[in-house]
Amino acid sequence: MTLASLGYNATYSEVLPTVEELVEQKGDTLLEFGAPWCGHCQEAQPGLREVMAEHPTLIHIKLLDGEGQEPGRAFGVHLWPTLILLHDGREVARLVRPLHVDQLRHLMEILTIHRALADPR
Repeated sequence: MTLASLGYNATYSEVLPTVEELVEQKGDTLLEFGAPWCGHCQEAQPGLREVMAEHPTLIHIKLLDGEGQEPGRAFGVHLWPTLILLHDGREVARLVRPLHVDQLRHLMEILTIHRALADPR
C-alpha cells in the first residue's frame, strides 16, 4: 500500500497499513477511521472534501475500521469517523464525528500551530 496519497481520498482502504508503517510516516498525515456504510462517516464527507481541497498537500489515509482491526485499536478508535492528525507519526490532534466544516478547519489550525511550535524560525 502506498501511504503517501496527497489530498482527499474517496474510498476506505481495505488493505490496511501496519501501525508501524503509520507511525513511520514522515510529515503531516490525516488518518480517517470509518466505514463506507456508516451514516456518520457519509455525513462528514462533504466537509472533509472541502477542507482537504484547502490542504492539497496533506496526506489523507482512509482506513476501513472494524472489530479487531489493528490500526484502529492501536489508535484507540471507538466511534466513526475518527480523524487523527499525525506529524512525523505522532498524534497531534483528533476529532470524532465532526458535524460541521468549522470543526475540521479547527483541526487544521491545530496542525498549523503545532508546526509553528515544532519549527520556530
